Amino acid sequence: MQLESRKLLQDALEAAIAIEEFTRGRVFEDLSKDKLLRSGIYWQFALIGEAMARLQKQDQATFDRISESWRIVGFRNQILHGYDVIQDNITWQIIQDKPPILRRELEQLLAE
Repeated sequence: MQLESRKLLQDALEAAIAIEEFTRGRVFEDLSKDKLLRSGIYWQFALIGEAMARLQKQDQATFDRISESWRIVGFRNQILHGYDVIQDNITWQIIQDKPPILRRELEQLLAE
């Protein structure tokens, strides 16, 4: 694996861990009430999506090994370009379900 690919995977991993840390002990209502939490979460999702978009351009084979890689990039695009139609309940469900899966996949790729 290319050195730059490893850096992108590491950046995405750190952002996924940050989302898990930011939301530990939090509830859905906190997402809309706490502007700092909301900003931090969406920034980390944007970082993950940007890392995946760059990975796709330079290392398609590694990109393809990440489940839902295309959806990750799509969510980044929605955050940046369609921020006004993002639904908090969907984001909260993503927070609950996806970062742990992504974290495991990224850790596995980085361990190779």
